[in-house]
Amino acid sequence: MEKKGKVWLVGAGPSDMGLLTLKGKNLIEQADVVVYDALVSASILSMIPSSAQAIFVGKRAGNHPVPQEQINQILLEQAMQGKRVVRLKGGDPFLFGRGGEELELLIENGIDYEVVPGVTSAIAVPAYNGIPVTHRDYCSSVHIITAHSKKGGELKIDFEALCRLNGTLVFLMGVTAMPMICKGLLDAGMNPQMPAAILQQGTSAMQKKVVATISDLPEKAQQAQIQAPAVLVIGKVCALADHLGWTQKRALDGVRVILTRPKELISRMSKSLSELGAEVIELPSIDLVPCEQNEPLQTALENIVSYQWVAFTSAMGVRFFFDFLQKNRVDVRRLSHLRFAVIGQGTRDELAKHGIFADLMPSSYYAKDLAQALCQTMQKGQRVLLPRARIGSKDLTDILTQNGIEFTDVALYDTIYQSHNTHAVEKLIDDGQVSCAVFTSASTVRGFAATMQGKDLSLLTAACIGEKTAQAAKEYNMKVMIAKEATIDSVTQMLVEHADELRLNR
Repeated sequence: MEKKGKVWLVGAGPSDMGLLTLKGKNLIEQADVVVYDALVSASILSMIPSSAQAIFVGKRAGNHPVPQEQINQILLEQAMQGKRVVRLKGGDPFLFGRGGEELELLIENGIDYEVVPGVTSAIAVPAYNGIPVTHRDYCSSVHIITAHSKKGGELKIDFEALCRLNGTLVFLMGVTAMPMICKGLLDAGMNPQMPAAILQQGTSAMQKKVVATISDLPEKAQQAQIQAPAVLVIGKVCALADHLGWTQKRALDGVRVILTRPKELISRMSKSLSELGAEVIELPSIDLVPCEQNEPLQTALENIVSYQWVAFTSAMGVRFFFDFLQKNRVDVRRLSHLRFAVIGQGTRDELAKHGIFADLMPSSYYAKDLAQALCQTMQKGQRVLLPRARIGSKDLTDILTQNGIEFTDVALYDTIYQSHNTHAVEKLIDDGQVSCAVFTSASTVRGFAATMQGKDLSLLTAACIGEKTAQAAKEYNMKVMIAKEATIDSVTQMLVEHADELRLNR
């Protein structure tokens, strides 16, 4: 008998990938199938492994191109095939998410399931806008209400009861219904001067808020062109929005960045940009794979006494080199006579993790500068080993050859283009809702373009680490920004300096 699979109902939170639970992240990364809604952010969707099938069911308020009954059937069919199925829903799956309905069919058919709660937008979105939904000096209760009826007709809300509660009222899916809600509360006796707020796309780079009184909020929201998805908050705590607001104080607030570095290298930059307030979409466009059965490197190591220098052109080159030594039981003490050259700070720091401190690093972090530094430093008759990417810069070897420097160029790893489910990212680019994509090499540019499958990228700004990377971006008609130095820190500083023109919520 074929083994049945399992379904995990996972809340993805409001948008910010930092608000996804650890359990939710682990399940996404281990899934065979991910069935996701339109309100799940691109930053979270980028966590779906390329080996998993991603099924978009596109639900938004008032727009269900895939009927709920069909979604239920998809979950059942995938689980019946023995797969690990993640049903990924915005916010929390049991808070107006119809999660209970999706479990009924699974129960009828004996399918195992788990529910992984998510951070609800009813709490998180006000918090990201400086509004605590409860505050001892203002209220002692919060009430969460759906802003549309089950069949999309007239609102079935007891406004008089809500007024008597004297608590904070949070309406989800309430943009269209906002005028009716405000009128209903006013007709039920609410003070026309009661503070109120409408909060658009909270916790994302498109976050936008309008704070007013309940009587003039609909007009001010219309003037500000507030659109769904948005959270409507009514209560005295809304008066604290400006005083307690914090997101707008971050250097990269309102900036949405796509990172294309290899997965192994992306975390430090992602963390740095997130701490500065950017919304980060991690979309590694290349994968670095060590060369198997590397006989040329093995031969070079057997004759390592004939070399006086080793030059590394990337941090991953250092990592793969020492991984090879360990895997093949090559004693690192065999390198004791060597001097080491590195292309830049990241490579230097990676080398230092192995207890070796670089002897040479050029002032500018490009292959030609490393080559020139070697030519100026190496003595006549000395040889240098170059363990690097199979497709490395010709500038390095050309300059060494021109200056009569003897070298052995060894392929250490291959660069392979990654594939992703890019539906959400492509839509953001089309809608002009990406501030920039960060590229740290020409190969990341080409890998990204390949992932986009021939899409017009002229709407995208490329934040580039150097001239060659920028030239590759120009080949795809991207607008280009070039960092002053070829370092991650310099790219980050460039984004901060250009933050005002990159902001999406200005």
